[in-house]
Amino acid sequence: MTRALLALVFLVLCGPAHAQDDAATFFKGKTVRIVVGSGVGSGYDITARTLARHMGAHIPGNPTVIVQNQPGAGGAIMTNMLYATGPFDGTAIGAPFNGTPTMPLLSPQSARFDARKLVYIGSTNRETQVMYVWSTVPVRTLDDVKSTELVMGAQAPGSTQYDYPMLLDRLFGYKFKVVTGYESTPKIHLALERGEVQGTIANWSTLKALNANWLADGKIRLLVQWGLQKLPSIGDVPSILDYVKADADRAAIRLMVARLEYGRPFFVPPGVPADRVAVLRRAFDATVKDPAFLGEATMARIDIDPLGGEEVQTLVDEVSQTPADVVTRVRDALEAK
Repeated sequence: MTRALLALVFLVLCGPAHAQDDAATFFKGKTVRIVVGSGVGSGYDITARTLARHMGAHIPGNPTVIVQNQPGAGGAIMTNMLYATGPFDGTAIGAPFNGTPTMPLLSPQSARFDARKLVYIGSTNRETQVMYVWSTVPVRTLDDVKSTELVMGAQAPGSTQYDYPMLLDRLFGYKFKVVTGYESTPKIHLALERGEVQGTIANWSTLKALNANWLADGKIRLLVQWGLQKLPSIGDVPSILDYVKADADRAAIRLMVARLEYGRPFFVPPGVPADRVAVLRRAFDATVKDPAFLGEATMARIDIDPLGGEEVQTLVDEVSQTPADVVTRVRDALEAK
C-alpha cells in the first residue's frame, strides 16, 4: 500500500473521531438553548423540554441543554431572530411551529427567513391534527359548519389553528370565525372551558398529552383529522381529504397538510459549522432512540415517530417547490381581509 493511500485511509478512519473531539472541546461547559416559538405548556414546549432533559448526554462534551420560550406570530418572531442574529455556533436550536417552514410561501409579510436555509437537525414525530369542538356546541360534523358559524381559538396566522379553518372558510364556503392572540394551546383550552371559543385544532399527541380526560369523559367532539393519511388510532373520524374531490382543491389541502410530515421540527440557523451540525443531528438521532427519553415521552403521552435532519431538510425543500398557482391560491385565501 502506498504512503498516499495509507494517509487517505487514516483520514477516513480518523476524521469522524477528530470531529467528535473538536465538538467535545467546543461544547464542554457550554449551555445549549432550545428556543420554543410557543408558550410554556404547549405541546411543542412539552416535547422540547423532554428532549432537552436527555439530549445533552448525547452531545460530545455534554453541555447543559435548557429551554426558553419566545412565543408570537406563529413562531415567526423566534425564527426571524435566530435567522438574523444567531448565535451561529450550534448553541441555539429553534423549535418552531410545523407551519413555520411554509411561512415564506404563505405569510411572506411575517417571514424574514428562507426556510430552505434553516438547517434542520430532526423532528420528533410526524403529526396528525384534529379539529374538535366542545360537546355542547351544536355542530356534529364538518358539514354542519356550512350552515352554522363556528368560533375557533388560535394562536396566530401561520399556525394550523388559524390557517386550516380560514382556508376552509374562504375556499370552500364554511362558516369559521377565528379568534387569535392565545399564547398556547392550554390557554385556548381554558377559553374552550369558559365558552369564549367553541373549538380549535391541535396535534393528536398534544391533545392526548394535555387533556386526555376530555376524550375519556366525552367533553369534546372530534370533527375531522388533518394529515396525508388517516391515523387509525383516532378512530372513525373522517379525513379532511374526504371532503375535497377536485384536483385543484386537493392540491391546496395537500400544501397545507404537508407540514405535518415533519410535525415537530428542530433547526439551527444557517452558518453553523457543518461539523457541529453533523454532531447535533447525530445527538438528536441518539436521543430519540434513548430508552430513558422514550420512557419519559410515554409517561407524558408524547408520540415519537422521528425523522432525521436530512429527511426534514428534503421535505422542506419539496414543499418550497410547490407550484406557484397553488401557493397563490392558498396565500390569497389566508391573507387578512
